[in-house]
Order: sequence, then structure tokens, then C-alpha cells
Amino acid sequence: MVLRESVSEALNAILNKSMFDRGDISFIIVAGAMVSFMIPGLAFLYSGLARRKSALSLIWAVTASNAVCIFQWYFWGYSLAFSPTATNGFIGNLAHFGLMDVLGDPSPGSPLIPDLMEFACVTVGILMGGIAERGRVLPAIIFAFLWMTLVYCPLACWPWNINGWAFKYGVLDYAGESTIFTAVEAPWRSEAGIGGLAYAWVLGRRQEKELLNFRPHNVSMVNLGTFMLWFGWLGFNGGSAFGANLRAVMAVWNSMLAAAFGGIVWCLLDYRLERKYTMVGFCSGTIAGLVAATPTSGFIHPWAAVIVGIISGAVCNYATKVKFLLRVDDALDLFAEHAVGGILGLLMNAFFASRSIVALDGVNTNVPGGWVDHHWKQLYVQVAYICATCSYTFVVTALIAKGINIIPGLHLRTTAEGEKLGLDEVEIGEFANDYIEVRRDFMDWTAFGNGIGAHEPDAAGDRHGQPDLAQQDQRQSLHTEEPSPDSTDEKSLKLPQPDVASP
Repeated sequence: MVLRESVSEALNAILNKSMFDRGDISFIIVAGAMVSFMIPGLAFLYSGLARRKSALSLIWAVTASNAVCIFQWYFWGYSLAFSPTATNGFIGNLAHFGLMDVLGDPSPGSPLIPDLMEFACVTVGILMGGIAERGRVLPAIIFAFLWMTLVYCPLACWPWNINGWAFKYGVLDYAGESTIFTAVEAPWRSEAGIGGLAYAWVLGRRQEKELLNFRPHNVSMVNLGTFMLWFGWLGFNGGSAFGANLRAVMAVWNSMLAAAFGGIVWCLLDYRLERKYTMVGFCSGTIAGLVAATPTSGFIHPWAAVIVGIISGAVCNYATKVKFLLRVDDALDLFAEHAVGGILGLLMNAFFASRSIVALDGVNTNVPGGWVDHHWKQLYVQVAYICATCSYTFVVTALIAKGINIIPGLHLRTTAEGEKLGLDEVEIGEFANDYIEVRRDFMDWTAFGNGIGAHEPDAAGDRHGQPDLAQQDQRQSLHTEEPSPDSTDEKSLKLPQPDVASP
């Protein structure tokens, strides 16, 4: 009976052209499809950045987390994030459990179109980078479901639900960056970065010998993944305007500018160290620019997007050193790129958000803007929001991870032997590059197979700057024993003498 009523309401909504615009709906469907293309982009990016022996495990983790996220969003995620009947300001209720009573209703975020779930899938995919090379995949997938429920949904509710405390407080977060810098994208990009850092902290550092000479196994795949992400990001930020309008066009333009300048700045900063134009550095800077553009692209002018790109490329580059100070093995730099980039974007809104850009969607015409509009208090509003999302994400993520880790059979980390063999072999049973190998590890390629020498490695190496191997300029000395003159065991090499035929 309930289903019949929902279908009937949907048909009435279709006939009521004042509720939904077919052009806007078509635009959002295309944007959602573009965002879904970010999932394989993330998988290829992470796989390329990892060692060959764990490359496929990261592809699997991102792929599986996408499926889990889709189920969670259908099951109760949408309701916990966007249910308009919950008034606590922290999290929604189960009024729309299983997507009940939502067919044909306008989106809580905009009167134009219904919501999609791809943002959540991308955010959880980013978080999966925290397991790189030593995390088991089954506990990680269970963690993803719980993290979506206890971290992502509340953070999505705060700025996007009409009853969320951040929404009422006046926070400017265009595409939900707070959830990304904590491990998600848009409130979500920074959420994923902070969450990834917390997960890596609980997981612990890789074995010291595994940190030697760490470098991406396939830079071509890193580049491919980056451009797939860039393509999907245009749908991410453009679609966050919730309609085919001029604000969406401005969001796409700002995303392109921030990404381009972020990549250029990062690459130049790496060049000063090695006099090499690194591909990984350019890709990292591009992603940092896109992360910073996520919360800002629908609020600022193009000239401000250039500033955002330059600042994010530089600051995120230097932020890669933080993991060494904290002694946290953030192998794929989730914190430096997603957390720091998202935080910078949210801060930039306080300075550069303009009501004239926001009003281009024809709906949000009363947003006060930032300092460019003389709205001075927006800075402390943004700072308070950043502190709340970062602290909540780190603490709750760490608690979830530690809770799962103590359950028998769900320990987060693989064994030392499994780490040595690689997660592809011990967890997946398949390989990204399945071919005959003469040696498994780079460190085996020495004259006598006994390594290059001992040194103190840094976690994950410094893949964006100078190589972490101090012995790069060292050569293992070959020590040969001089035979003693009085040795009785010394054997001389005797060459066979040819027979001399008698005349």
C-alpha cells in the first residue's frame, strides 16, 4: 500500500512541472555519472602509488568500499544525513530508512532536484588509501560501513541538512568539503584525509625494511587515475550547484583553474630539489588544487581560484613532511592532500566567497559571502567548523578502528610475513601484474643478495621530493679476502694442456 502511494505521488510530481525541471534533472544524472567515474580513478591512482606486490589490493578495497557505501546509503545513510524531521542538529533519524517516502520529494539541499550518493562513495574510496600495503581488506570494509554511519552521515548532516547546526551557523561549504578533509569530499574531502590519518595511526607503521626505497610502481597509472579524478571532479563540483545554471559553470571554471595552478606549483617546488619535473608531483598538486576547489568553487570568482590553486599546491607540498614529525605511516599522503587541501579551501571561503557568485543559481540569493563582501565574521565561523569536523573525525575514526581491531578475527593489520609477501598474494590471490618474476623485491637486486645497507628509513619515503634513501649516492663496497701466503688450502687453477703429437 505504501509503495502504491509513493508511486502515485511520484507520478503526480512528474505531472507537476513546477516541482522538477527536466533539464536540471538531466544535468544531475550526467554529473552523478561523472562522479562515479572517480571510483576507478581513485583505484588506479592508489594502485600506481603502491608497490607492485600490493597494487591490486588497493583496487579491490576501493571497489568493494563503493559497493558497501551504496548499500549503507540505501539502508539508512540517506536518512541519517538528510532526514528533515530530525531536529537535534547532529544527525538525522530513520524516517527515510530504506529510502522510504522519498520518491518524488524535493531534495533537502535544494528545491530543484533529488540527491545522489556518489559523494559518499568517493569519500570512502579516499579513506581506503589508509590501509596501503599492510591493512587487511575484510576489517577495512566493515570499518567503512561503520565509518559511514558514525562519521560521514553526521558530518553531512551538519552543513547540508536544513536542521544541521553548521547549516544554521552559516558555514560556507559548497560541495561538502568538511567531510572530505576528514576522509570525505566537500564537507567530505577533509574528512577522508583526517580519517585516513587516524586509521593509519591505529594501523601502525610498516616494517622498517618495507620502507626502504619506497616508490610508486606505475607512474603511468598514477597519471591515468589523476585525470579520471579530474574529469569526475568537474561533475562533482559542477553538479553541486544542483542544476544547469551559471553557478555550475563558474564551479567548473574555478575547479579547472585551481587544479592547473596547484599542479604547476607543486611540480616547481619538487624541481628545486632534484632538478626533475616529477609526474607524481604534478599529479599530487593537481589533486591538492581540486580538493581545495571543492568547498570554494561555487562561492568565489576565477581570480580567487588562481590564488586557491597556488596556495594549496605550495602548502600541501610542505604538509607531506608532517607525517614524519608525527611518525604516522600515511603512505599515500591522505592528510597532506585531502585534509590540508580541504581545510585551506574552507578557510579561503571566509576571504573570497562572493554573494554575486552564489546567486547565479537563482536560488541562494541571501548568502552573505566573505570578506570581499565585508562579512568579517565569516572567518571565525569557518575556523570553528574546521575545528569541530577535524576533532570529531579523528577521535571517532580512531575509536572505530581500535574497536574493530580487538574483535577476534578482525585485526586490522596483516602479519609480518604477509606484509613481506604483499597483500595481493595473501589477501586477494591475484596480481595487478601477473608475470614471471626473477626477484620479488628491489632490495634483492644486489651482487650477493644481501641488501644495500642499513639506514634509518622514513615512512613511505619522500616520494614528492628528494628520495628517502640516504644510500642513493652510496655503493656497497665489495670486500674480497686476500689469500694468506702460507695457506695450505690454496688451490691453483690448472688449465688442461694440449697433447703434443709426436713427429
